[in-house]
Amino acid sequence: MFLNFQKVLDAVQAGFHRRRVLVVGDLMLDRYLWGTVGRISPEAPVPVVRVDHTTDSAGGAANVAMNLGALGCSVCVAGVVGTDEGGRRLLGMLQSSGIETNDIVSCPDRSTTLKTRILGGRQQMLRLDVERTGEFTAEIRGLLLAGIEAQMGGVSAIILSDYGKGVLDDSICQAIILHGRERSIPVFVDPKGLQYEKYAGCNVISPNRMELAAVTATECGNLDALLEQGQRLRSELGVGHLLVTMGELGIALLNPSGIHRFPAQAREVFDVSGAGDTVIATLGAAVASGLDLDDAVQLANLAAGIVVSKLGTVPIDKHELVAALASDGEASQAEKICSWQTLQERVAHWRIAGRRIVFTNGCFDLFHVGHLTVLEQARHQGDCLVVALNTDRSVRALKGPGRPILSEAARARLVAALPCVDAVVLFDEETPLNLIRAVRPNVLVKGGDYLEGEVVGASEMRSWGGKVALIPLVEGFKTAAILKRAATAGLREDSPEFIQ
Repeated sequence: MFLNFQKVLDAVQAGFHRRRVLVVGDLMLDRYLWGTVGRISPEAPVPVVRVDHTTDSAGGAANVAMNLGALGCSVCVAGVVGTDEGGRRLLGMLQSSGIETNDIVSCPDRSTTLKTRILGGRQQMLRLDVERTGEFTAEIRGLLLAGIEAQMGGVSAIILSDYGKGVLDDSICQAIILHGRERSIPVFVDPKGLQYEKYAGCNVISPNRMELAAVTATECGNLDALLEQGQRLRSELGVGHLLVTMGELGIALLNPSGIHRFPAQAREVFDVSGAGDTVIATLGAAVASGLDLDDAVQLANLAAGIVVSKLGTVPIDKHELVAALASDGEASQAEKICSWQTLQERVAHWRIAGRRIVFTNGCFDLFHVGHLTVLEQARHQGDCLVVALNTDRSVRALKGPGRPILSEAARARLVAALPCVDAVVLFDEETPLNLIRAVRPNVLVKGGDYLEGEVVGASEMRSWGGKVALIPLVEGFKTAAILKRAATAGLREDSPEFIQ
């Protein structure tokens, strides 16, 4: 449960207010060879993968930067690449995503770290690593530090993404953490290895369960003992918070006030690569934009649940996060009511997820069982139901000066309260045609009192392969008829029957 859901949603929709974040760490290129397996090799008992295509993505600290950029942050990166094809490819990917690369040092005697994964279908068959680790020269380290110090004046957070390739040695880590403390800039660390002393004094350190077990020499399966040792380690290092990612067990946040557990987000897991990058990036963006740390952890947990449902190293983006927040069960009926722009963001995510989008519209004034039946039946036509609601002005234009009975705000809240409704949007035009064109639903629903040729948007639906569904009306339930019966019964505001 978020402490302030609306503040979280506003921050995500605003791209975390474009806060500037500095990422320092080991830059890598992740390469995927996608194919199919049809036979076993006659040369050895290994599968033969027939490669269909190859894709590249940013890995390591570069993936942290890509996550931040996709969330809406302004991002600058410091690290080292080789002067090889992999380095040029990685720099190009970062730059095309709007990420500043001026402080990435190109090193002629160090190859760019390249991880090549071979996949047969949805199964990873093999990973090939090309890398050179170890300390950099004093010249390279000097160039790195100079660039980092120059960037610190304008950033709201610093993320150290350590993959053990040599960029984040003891002196660089401590220099960054010291400068961060002097300038009140929070420093977040995704650690590696067993020497955590170099991270002493940072604000948040985020190991996974296996990493914490290794550094504390504790049995991974004994969770209580592991978290107790983690708390001791946090105190010894003078770290503000220790965040433990635990896969299906969720996340644990350790700080001076105790141990706080956050349950995992229930999603099908295809690939955990890059999940830690997403966690530290979302956490840093959230805190930089002013969110409470508990809410930042919840949000990072939600973001990780999205990326592990994808194959490959794929960054989160703000549209996916907005859609997940809207459908996470945390959203009240008020959060279902959205602007045209927000609706388009949610629809984009639903479409990517393969969901069938249903659209209907109406005044829904003096909400009754006929309205309810139409909306419930509409939801059965697909996976997500969007309801477009006439504004008060447009209702008056359609129904006359005495309508609506209920205001647009009240009608929107009533419709949004229904479990079958996923989004409510107001429109002020004579027809919802422009909104239908913007949403491009799979199914357009109207009541059975229409013929298909009379439905606004029917021809547009056919143009993109959608369909129109006409739902039979419930006899005896129309707002006008209900109002007429009330008038015939002679009910007045001061009558006992009315008051009851």
